[in-house]
Amino acid sequence: MAARLTAFLPRLFALTVIWLLGAATYTLAADTVPTTKQEVKKTQAAKPHVLTVPDVRRKAYVFAKGILQDAGFAWRVQGSVKGYAANTVTVQNPAPGTKVIDNGAPVVVISLSRNSAYGESGLPENTAPYKGTTVVLVSDWAKDQPATKTSTEETTTAETAPMATETAPTTTETAPTTTEDTGTTTEDDHGEKTREPDFEVPGAPVEPVDEITLPARAHALEHKVAAARKPSPHLVNFWLYQHSWIVTGARFGWHDGAEALRTLIHVDQTLQRRFGFGAKSEFVARRALEYVEAQAK
Repeated sequence: MAARLTAFLPRLFALTVIWLLGAATYTLAADTVPTTKQEVKKTQAAKPHVLTVPDVRRKAYVFAKGILQDAGFAWRVQGSVKGYAANTVTVQNPAPGTKVIDNGAPVVVISLSRNSAYGESGLPENTAPYKGTTVVLVSDWAKDQPATKTSTEETTTAETAPMATETAPTTTETAPTTTEDTGTTTEDDHGEKTREPDFEVPGAPVEPVDEITLPARAHALEHKVAAARKPSPHLVNFWLYQHSWIVTGARFGWHDGAEALRTLIHVDQTLQRRFGFGAKSEFVARRALEYVEAQAK
C-alpha cells in the first residue's frame, strides 16, 4: 500500500500543477476581452459662453447701468457729458445685438447727452464699480481657434466581441414659467405701448414697458436680500443699482412709484437690521416717497 501511494504522489503533484496553470490561463482570458473597434478622437476648443449686448440707447444713464449689469457687462462713459443719473445714452459701442465672449465683464463704452430738466449734483459715476474686461467678438474668437484635428486608432484581434446597443430613455423637462407684472399699458399717439404715469414730469423719460414695473422690481430686490446670508459685493452692487433705478423712476412719475418706494424702504431697514448699513439709502427713499406722494395729490 505504501509503495503504491509513493508511486502515485508524483502523478498527483503533476496533476495539481497542470490544474493551477489551467486556472491561471482561464483567469487571464476572462479578464481580456478581444475587440475590434475604431476610436475617433476630436480635439477642439470648448465652446465658450456668449453674451448679447443689450440696447441702452435713449435710456437714462441710471437705467442703462442696471441693464448692462444684469446682462453681464461693465461700462465706461466717454465724452464731455459725465455719468449723472438722468443723462441719456446716445451712443454705445459695441452696437446692440453684438455677440461677444463672456470673459468676465466686457466693457461697453457709452456716450451721454445732458438732460436739461435735471441738475447734475454730486460726483458722476463714469465707470462700473467692478473691473471690466476687453470685448472679444465671437467672430474674432472663432478665427483664432485651431482647426479640428482627427486621429484614428484601430485595434484588431482574431476575435470580435459582440456589441450591444442601448438607447437611453428620453426625458423631457419643462423650465418653470414665471410671469412678470408688466402693469397696465396704454397706447400713445404713435401706437406705442406706455404705462400710465402717476404724474407728469417735464423732460422725464417715458417708463419702458419692456422692463418690469417698479413695484415688481422692488419685490424682486426684497426677495434677493432676504435670501442672502451675507452682504457680498455682488449683492451690494445689485441693491445699489436697483435702489437708484426705483428712486429715479418714482421721481419721474412712473406707475406705482409710491408703492415701490415703500417696499424699498423696507428693504433698506432689513439691511440695517441684518448687516448694519442702508440708513442713508433709506433716507433717500423716504425723501423720494414724500415727493412722489405730494406730486400725486
